[in-house]
Amino acid sequence: MANDGDDGQSQDYLFKIVLIGDSSVGKSNLLARFARNEFYPNSKSTIGVEFQTQKLEIYSILSRKVFQSLEQKKSELQSLSSGKAVVLQGEANQTSSGGRWCCSS
Repeated sequence: MANDGDDGQSQDYLFKIVLIGDSSVGKSNLLARFARNEFYPNSKSTIGVEFQTQKLEIYSILSRKVFQSLEQKKSELQSLSSGKAVVLQGEANQTSSGGRWCCSS
């Protein structure tokens, strides 16, 4: 939830983030750490799809000026609702093909 601070009303923004990468690079553990503050060093590969939701209070982290800027650029903010991706590549696995998940511009 983000509070603009001017009129006491709060504004909620929904961001969808997808974690993609090869098997065993840590996608599920990153998700578990972020959503539940848990870590499983000996976890097995996830079969299927896993998802979590997490509500963040970010106003205290970001300045009021950032939210004013976001409010002025609503069209840009609306494009964020389409989703974003985080690509993970295993450091120990030199044959990991993290590059195939990225698009060159």
